[in-house]
Amino acid sequence: MILRSLGPIAFEVGPLEIRWYGIIIAVAFIVGLLVVTRIAKRQNENPEHILDLATYLLIGGVISARLYYVIFNWSYYSAHLNEILAIWQGGLSIHGGIIGGFIILAVYTKLHNLSLFKYADLLTYGVILGQAIGRWGNFFNSEAFGGPTNLALKLYIPPESRPTGYSECEYFHPTFLYESVWNLIVFLLLYFVVRKIFRGQNGTILFTYLILYSLGRFIIESIRIDNIYSVFGLALAQFMSIILVIIGVIGLYYVTRNKKHTGQ
Repeated sequence: MILRSLGPIAFEVGPLEIRWYGIIIAVAFIVGLLVVTRIAKRQNENPEHILDLATYLLIGGVISARLYYVIFNWSYYSAHLNEILAIWQGGLSIHGGIIGGFIILAVYTKLHNLSLFKYADLLTYGVILGQAIGRWGNFFNSEAFGGPTNLALKLYIPPESRPTGYSECEYFHPTFLYESVWNLIVFLLLYFVVRKIFRGQNGTILFTYLILYSLGRFIIESIRIDNIYSVFGLALAQFMSIILVIIGVIGLYYVTRNKKHTGQ
């Protein structure tokens, strides 16, 4: 099966180009919000807090995700300053979004006297499901793919999107799809398995997510060929994945041993 992008532009309204990347991100946000709101109502949580948080997280998360991406790709953006705000072209880092989003969540829950870990768990369902959908934005942009492959399942990359040194290669690993599927699996595990195992223990969904998502990301990242920044010989995303796994393990141990975080 050969996957072929329809191109980055979905349609045009006069001089305005509506890109698939933006549409996919919007769909990911809406679906994630609907799922989180539904779960929150079942847990008798005030849906207004979810809607307020969603607004702040959308704005702050996009800013932090873009800032993270630009900082670690500064060699390019320093020469293309006019593209720093062009998020419709792609370039949002989930790791940057996680960092910025958690800070916003911590501040909001503190100001409203809410449980940080309880709301982190609720929002995690929407985050991982949104990631599963959002990865398809990379597909339409012909980005975030792996090395050349001749497997039955492969992604065709047009010549203008092929990286230096791969101009003669047509088919590549669809790593966007690998991660999308893995994210969906993680969502299902969190909701149908982890939630029941750790019933009533706040923070377990969040920290299990950090572990599972990061393990998958670490493996998938080893296939990608667009890594331009490394730490100790690892791709930046792999290094961050290790950090998040460590945080996840320590956090999971902490919340399952601390009765203060029970009562979800």
